[in-house]
Amino acid sequence: MNTIGTDQNEENKGSLPPGAADTCQESTRSTGQDVEDEQSRQARSKMKLPSVSLLANVPSSLLLAYQSFGVVFGDLSTSPLYVYSNTFVGKLHHHQNPEAVFGVFSLIFWTLTLIPFLKYVAIILSADDNGEGGTFALYSLLCRHGKFNLLPNQQAADEELSSYKYGPSGRSSVSLALRRFLEKHKSSRTALLLVVLLGAGMVIGDGVINPAMSVLSSVSMLASAKARLPEGGVLVLACIILVGLFALQHCGTRKVGLLFAPVVILWLLTIFAVGLYNIIYWNPKIVFALSPHYIVKFFGQTGRDGWISLGGVLLCITGTEAMFANLGHFTACSVRLAFVSIVYPCLVVQYMGQAAYLSKNISSLPYGFYDSIPDAVLWPVFIIAILAATVSSQSVISATFSTVRQCQALGCFPRVKIVHTSKQIYGQIYIPEINWILMILTLAVAVGFHNTNKIGNAYGLAALSIMLITTFLMALVMVLVWQKNVLLAGAFLLFFWSIEACYLSAACIKIPQGGWFSLALSLIFMVIMFVWHYGTRKKYSYDLHNKVPLKWILGLGPSLGIVRVPGIGLIYSELATGVPSIFSHFVTNLPAFHNVLVFVCVKSVPVPYVSPEERFLIGRVCPRPYRMYRCIVRYGYMDLQGDDGNFENMLIQSIAEFIQMEAVVEPQLSSPDSFSYDGRMAVISSENLNSSSNFVVSEAGETSNSVQSSSKSSTLQSLRSDYEDENPQIRRHQLRFRISQNHGIDPSVREELLDLIQAKEAGVAYIIGHSHVKARRSSSFLKKLVIDFGYSFLRKNCRGPGVGLHIPQISLIEVGMIYHV
Repeated sequence: MNTIGTDQNEENKGSLPPGAADTCQESTRSTGQDVEDEQSRQARSKMKLPSVSLLANVPSSLLLAYQSFGVVFGDLSTSPLYVYSNTFVGKLHHHQNPEAVFGVFSLIFWTLTLIPFLKYVAIILSADDNGEGGTFALYSLLCRHGKFNLLPNQQAADEELSSYKYGPSGRSSVSLALRRFLEKHKSSRTALLLVVLLGAGMVIGDGVINPAMSVLSSVSMLASAKARLPEGGVLVLACIILVGLFALQHCGTRKVGLLFAPVVILWLLTIFAVGLYNIIYWNPKIVFALSPHYIVKFFGQTGRDGWISLGGVLLCITGTEAMFANLGHFTACSVRLAFVSIVYPCLVVQYMGQAAYLSKNISSLPYGFYDSIPDAVLWPVFIIAILAATVSSQSVISATFSTVRQCQALGCFPRVKIVHTSKQIYGQIYIPEINWILMILTLAVAVGFHNTNKIGNAYGLAALSIMLITTFLMALVMVLVWQKNVLLAGAFLLFFWSIEACYLSAACIKIPQGGWFSLALSLIFMVIMFVWHYGTRKKYSYDLHNKVPLKWILGLGPSLGIVRVPGIGLIYSELATGVPSIFSHFVTNLPAFHNVLVFVCVKSVPVPYVSPEERFLIGRVCPRPYRMYRCIVRYGYMDLQGDDGNFENMLIQSIAEFIQMEAVVEPQLSSPDSFSYDGRMAVISSENLNSSSNFVVSEAGETSNSVQSSSKSSTLQSLRSDYEDENPQIRRHQLRFRISQNHGIDPSVREELLDLIQAKEAGVAYIIGHSHVKARRSSSFLKKLVIDFGYSFLRKNCRGPGVGLHIPQISLIEVGMIYHV
């Protein structure tokens, strides 16, 4: 790897022309039918299906519903372990009587019905972004229907993506007014982003708190009078289970789901049977508590103490957000099917049966769940409970992985390694760095608090904060995306916020008793994400204002004033238009450059998936003799930005197709006297890559090494061979390119294609900026603190851009720059 160090100050902009050459934005779409590969088919299959095709997807929906038990519903299903014991604490222990138990159960039933069932299953799951869920999916929908994104890298061509369109095309007057208000005021767009980042931070905080809460609650029976295990022994056992849980994450969501789904199903059926037994044996009159009349009676008797107890009642819906956040792992149909058919009835019967037992055994409230289990099945249920509690953490961990990936794709999280663990179900991932950070923090919570009441206070506050944010974003989606009446969206917001606000007010009372931890942890992650996004935005703004003037390049001539050597130089930049400043640094510091130059921009667009047929945008930067092109590679925020070893070949084929298409469709652009090169892009379909009769592609096979040009030294070839032997995962798929013997092809096109083939055979070099971002001396103290310390620390301790782009180190050239922003 080679590095070139240079320094340039943002204030030195005198050479920039007042207008950039990339102002014209046009796109030409190539013809031909779409040919979908496995990824695009999977992405489309996750979109909402019309009712007529629902029956055809029943088998797949049933399989996904089965897997969802082990990933989505584990947390929600294990809530009966700790809800009653965490509710009857504090001052409510003065009201431990059958009437209070009936009232608490009525609260639990209606909370389960209104929040998970009505809000999420019936409404929120319908707001998926082409199959993806979570707060960032809602934010992505909003960004597609308004210019709310703070990073100005959108292009008109992005709106032509097949997955970009969502919702009705018309605009109501209220929707337009609200959109214009948000677009006009940058502070409102920043506030919207901060709300989304806070929600993402709460999800990550859930991934820390939930495993400790679930596992400690499941082993709490060992500390009761029936087992009498010392508290230290219980804590050690919980820590061992937690370490094993996080160690299993590398197996992937699909394998974990198949392994854990039977456990959750067995758990749900077990607690259903126990609950039904308790209802019949202890107090069948508990069914009357389904009436909301008992809620009114409960608050009339308990007053403020009953209101504070809502902080414990809300634990019955913790894990609800995982249904939406984990939607990318499954489908809305499968999640609804599993919840309505098994999860909801089993939970209602279990809470009802537990209340029936406690109404006749008030002294058992501290260990309500285990005391309600008949002695004959106590130990089997205990073992199943431990397994179920271990599984329950899986839902929140999977949701954390999905949230981190969405944040990273939209420029709001430092670069981390993302491993896709399933070829069948797209979207199931594993993030090693996040996994081990979660494990360390979870163990710290378990050891530090070692009290489920305090952990429950922290957990409830985090879970309810996410729900409030989701309700707010959903109301915006109703108005801006679905084009619903503003009164309907307002009624939705007011109804659910009024319910959630009651629980939040009770949870805030318990901030000093453990709730502070989730709040502090979420704010820390929110600050990290905002600092990264702020630094990324400032760096992009610097590049945007310091682009190399096209007149300067044209003044150098086709040779660029230096020696053009055989080979292809891929210059990576975040700019979708214009020539990045690292190009001028390279030209002025080295006496030679590659014969063919391609400015590559890998960007994320606010859609979950981009089909391979629409991934490449190809254009020309300068007149034909310069041999300078632009390639924009577009990915959705849930796309796999992996390396299958075929990127170079796809790029060469796309450029070759563009050269031929340009000569046929728009011959005026081929004129070397035209100055409208930059900004004109063409979508190159993968079907056309194999349909061209002038550009022939064949497998290199055993002779792949002989294709390499003799311009490469034997030493370099030996080094490359040794590097590929040591790193087999980066071995490139070798193809041979040639031009057909078609005499009807234009001579200039043939010459350009021949230069492209020869350059490919000579080798490909990857050129990327190795930047150091610093705040200008005139910046405020806060900006210097954020850029010089916060953003710089994150850049130094995250994965490099070359690793994220899967660039082979043997071919990498880094151009050092200092950004003064």
